[in-house]
Amino acid sequence: MSPSDPIIAILAQFQPLFTAPTWKKMMTLLTGTILARGRRTVTAALWQTGHHLDSNFSRFHQVLNRARWSPLELSRHLLFLIMESFIQAGGGIDIVIDETLERRWGAKISKRGHYRDSALSSRKRSVSSPGLRWIVMAVVVTLPLDPATLGFALSVCPGNDPRSQREAGKTSQDRRHASTSDGKRGSRRWLPTVPIKLIGDTAYSILELGLHCVAQHVTLIAPFRLDSVIHQSPEVRTKHTIGRPRVVGKRLPSLETVLNDPKTVWQRITVDWYGEGKRALEICTATALWYRYGSDPLPIRWVLTRDPEGKRPPKALFSTDQSQTAEEIVLDFMKRWSLETTFEESHAHLGIETQRQWSDLAIERTTPLLFGLYSLVTLFGQALYPDGQLPLKQAAWYHKQAATFRDVLAVVRRQLWGNFTFPTSPTDPDVVLVPSSTLARLAHAVCY
Repeated sequence: MSPSDPIIAILAQFQPLFTAPTWKKMMTLLTGTILARGRRTVTAALWQTGHHLDSNFSRFHQVLNRARWSPLELSRHLLFLIMESFIQAGGGIDIVIDETLERRWGAKISKRGHYRDSALSSRKRSVSSPGLRWIVMAVVVTLPLDPATLGFALSVCPGNDPRSQREAGKTSQDRRHASTSDGKRGSRRWLPTVPIKLIGDTAYSILELGLHCVAQHVTLIAPFRLDSVIHQSPEVRTKHTIGRPRVVGKRLPSLETVLNDPKTVWQRITVDWYGEGKRALEICTATALWYRYGSDPLPIRWVLTRDPEGKRPPKALFSTDQSQTAEEIVLDFMKRWSLETTFEESHAHLGIETQRQWSDLAIERTTPLLFGLYSLVTLFGQALYPDGQLPLKQAAWYHKQAATFRDVLAVVRRQLWGNFTFPTSPTDPDVVLVPSSTLARLAHAVCY
């Protein structure tokens, strides 16, 4: 790649975070990991970059298990790059958060646990698998490459779920709150004036988390239990009222009661249902105080949704921003699905679960790097084709309308291979003169 290459311009912003020797080895591993297919091990990266015969190959392993650099600082720089590339000045960001299981085996992996495997489980059958559970936070952006409603979820701050042996004395609820709050607090510290929405699933429908988000000026959007206790705001206290001021007002009917009440007024809206086309929904909404004894009340706007055809079960959502409309809350919550796409494509195209490190430090760095590579490859594709008109993989039996991550990865790989601009033979213009070292690397990529 030439110094004027757009990929080089993006990577140069991360160079100050490493020493010169570590940076050189990191670029070798990064290039090899993008070009590799199948397992994403250090040796696979060395094969793709032509370093498989280096006698001091162990120095590349030391980038992950010994060298001094901060993954958190990498996340901060990556977040700033995403903001600069995809978020308009003065605009807010939508951060989706979820957990994913990295299936790993090995007695030497100290943080390995046994968790429910959501990919293999169903409503009738629960399957657990050994491995590491990661909490991933990603920024949802809409790219010219794919103007779909749900957009891309670009991971910026993956972290290991702190359910390790050293925290065995804490309850599972305490550990979940600590890990979630740490990641969100980092995002707010890095972007003190940017409006932030945090969108999670049922695991993040937590009163204490909502109170913490309000204190940090972050909007939390998550599912809401139908039997949750909600109240009116307390009445205005007069001047000579005796006793402690009321925290909440009169208790309101639960959303389950509202759902079954024939007097409930429903509003019908049409939404683009997870990119599958237009669908009708019936919604009702109101503001309330979510309250539990021993904690402060949380002002929320709740939204109750139901399918007019009765094919899907009713669902309730809440937002800590009471000024949001019901339709905005529903559309914001659907953005959470883009993170599931990130998980799937990271496993399929970036080799999540195929790495073979077992030391704690290498594990804590390798998986977040692979998740961050999804965001980095997307930034590379945007820099190479700012108008979004990148070449798509087409076939006679299928016409692709928009780019997927696989298309973006293909154009980035082609750029790393030098766009295959090799000299031709002076005697036969149809004969291309490919260096033997490049041919060997290409053959290894195809055959192994």
